[in-house]
Amino acid sequence: MQQNEIYEQARLSRDARFDGRFFVGVRTTGIYCRPVCPANLPKSENITFYPTAAAAAEAGYRPCLRCRPECAPGTPAWSGTSTTVQRGLRLIADGALDSGDIECLAERLGVTSRHLRRLFSKHLGASPQAVAHTQRLHFAKRLIDQTALPMKDIAIAAGFGSTRRFNDAFRNTYDRSPRQLRRRRGAARVAAGLTVHLPYRKPFDWARLLAFFAARAIPGVEAVRDGRYLRSVTVDGVNSVIDMQDDGTGVLLTLHGAGTRMLLPLVQRARGMLDLDASPADVSRVLSAEPILRRLLRASPGIRVPGAWDGFELTVRAILGQQISVAAATTLAGRIANRYGEPIDVAVPNFDGDAAPRLIFPGPERLMHSRLRSLGVITSRAETITRVAKATVAGSISFDPAQDPTEFCRSLVAIKGIGDWTAQYVAMRALKDPDAFPHADLGLLRAFDAPDRDRMKPAELRSRAEVWRPWRAYAALLLWSSDANSGG
Repeated sequence: MQQNEIYEQARLSRDARFDGRFFVGVRTTGIYCRPVCPANLPKSENITFYPTAAAAAEAGYRPCLRCRPECAPGTPAWSGTSTTVQRGLRLIADGALDSGDIECLAERLGVTSRHLRRLFSKHLGASPQAVAHTQRLHFAKRLIDQTALPMKDIAIAAGFGSTRRFNDAFRNTYDRSPRQLRRRRGAARVAAGLTVHLPYRKPFDWARLLAFFAARAIPGVEAVRDGRYLRSVTVDGVNSVIDMQDDGTGVLLTLHGAGTRMLLPLVQRARGMLDLDASPADVSRVLSAEPILRRLLRASPGIRVPGAWDGFELTVRAILGQQISVAAATTLAGRIANRYGEPIDVAVPNFDGDAAPRLIFPGPERLMHSRLRSLGVITSRAETITRVAKATVAGSISFDPAQDPTEFCRSLVAIKGIGDWTAQYVAMRALKDPDAFPHADLGLLRAFDAPDRDRMKPAELRSRAEVWRPWRAYAALLLWSSDANSGG
């Protein structure tokens, strides 16, 4: 069946599994919709399918005010795209084109700007600038609908630079001013303060994700309680606390102590940390061919790969976890944070003050001169952490999501004390590589134990996992789920 035939079936049945995977341009109205739009279905001869909202917008269509394309679950960044486009999308989501400098973006990706435009056009149907503009526009529209923020603050938060540019963009796109759109919202419930609703594609296993974070929460930096995950963060030198909980349709992200200007990068990084753009159907389609994974998927159909807020912090945590239990590594990480971390004073309403995040985990500049052995860290791991900190400060190691995961792993294992397990684990969680796979991990090997056979060898597991590509990271999470002491 051709792709357009699949899209047509999904549109006619309003199949929620395809929400965010494509958009429908309606030539008779000049608007574009989600495939789940509740409006009367237009005739097939009057529609055009687009792979992204940006492509529909660049073709001249306006967003539908009824199905609100800005509320669609995110399109998986790696789905059907080249590696360069995947990395480019992550950078754009982090604000790489807020200044409009595509040359700088292309340089970070190691390609020419002309080639980058060609790749985006081929895989996404839109230019990098169009993708960035649509991202800003959709984010602003969600803030108009979901918050009581003043329009000037929304303009800043969405990266428009000025209220005039913000107003012009909305009039050109919606034929309405932002204030008119807010009045149209009527009496809809609006969250107070800086709370944003982050949609996801169901199923979404929040309980399992929360349990993973809870077992590894660094005391003083992270906290999990009553279905909420909190952690301290720093963006542009400003300390704040992010507070997340599931409401059944999306994750409610509340920011404590954060300024409006930091809202978009905080939201984008939170989406990555919770893997909200994943497509469970795609993952299940590939992994269900393996009997043990099929059984685990039935128990956890909404599996997500937990991300990391900071790549250096995660690497330190992974080094500490080498050959010891998750609980022991968490204790050591808490000691490091307490000794070298930066205290913050951010109030978190409705949360026990003693349990709330109160520290920023120390960066490489602090730990490159630290004395970790006095905290109970064995000499070899303390020296490895020091080497990683120095390499990060020197620039020979970077956690930039623009880089190729294979090259990143090669650079990281070149540091004495870092093996393939640590590199793959960091690539999985910090670089969001869906295919990262620490094939020599004991917990993964134990998952295939059987009374009538010897334990599987790493080379055998790596060979067996070839058919799980490009979702081997999800396979690892599923296999770890039966072993509470695995997974760093």
